[in-house]
Amino acid sequence: MNENAPALGFIGLGVMGSGMCANAVRKHGAPLHAFDMNPDALAAQVAGGAVAATSVEDVAGNARVIFLSLPGGKQVRAVCETIAAHASPGTVVIDLSTTSVADARDVAAMLAKHAMAFADAPVARTRQAAIDGTLSIMVGAPDALFARIEPLLRYMGSDVTHCGDVGCGQVVKLINNTLLFEQVAAIAEMMVVAERAGVTPEKLIEAVGLGSGNSFALQTHAKKAMAPRQFPEKAFPSPYVLKDLGYTIELAEQMGVEPRLPRLAAEYYQAAIDAGIGEKYFPAIIEVVDRK
Repeated sequence: MNENAPALGFIGLGVMGSGMCANAVRKHGAPLHAFDMNPDALAAQVAGGAVAATSVEDVAGNARVIFLSLPGGKQVRAVCETIAAHASPGTVVIDLSTTSVADARDVAAMLAKHAMAFADAPVARTRQAAIDGTLSIMVGAPDALFARIEPLLRYMGSDVTHCGDVGCGQVVKLINNTLLFEQVAAIAEMMVVAERAGVTPEKLIEAVGLGSGNSFALQTHAKKAMAPRQFPEKAFPSPYVLKDLGYTIELAEQMGVEPRLPRLAAEYYQAAIDAGIGEKYFPAIIEVVDRK
């Protein structure tokens, strides 16, 4: 046990949070107080060595650095209001969720009034990467705070990028996700075109993968989900895509840019929800294209 290591907290033990929390428990030299409203998710972390917390207030009262992995800005704001009311001055909150840029900056300002620090540190890559500790983490924080928290973030990520001050992690994460969602929509259209014109999805991926049209989306989402038409539930569904695209559209408008492509992509993901397949893994939008 490292007596100088701060006690950690982790709130939100879902698809991504569970893997991240487990890595922090294994690699940190002090107790980690975990909380989730799902008792099974919490029990799994306790089995791995975490300390079970009974509430957000319990985490706030026992941890000096608190990680959040929550569905969106509304939840982050509510949890941080509770932390502000119950944690000690000097507590650091690191938000691994994806929220709007405005949410991140507003929460940081609110916590600062209580002498607490905040960093937005949204993550990219897959559920398996969260389990393996190989996520890409994009961080928005002042320089001094980033220097303090980078070693902790490396429990969970193999790539940790300081993107700028608070909110800049969310800027980069939203752009990353939006580019991916747009690429998946474009591939869905072209894969259906190719198949109807006599080229199999497998051959399309092989050939385009050798050319300038190659991409992570092609090699991952197209190859593993769209070509075999395998779209597991409890992965990343279309409502989550629309949430992130909505944040990007909001940010673009605030920056004076007309977000035409994000709006077009959002039409496909909304169509998937309207067709009753919204809870499938989001590359299932190819089924929307193929129904036309």
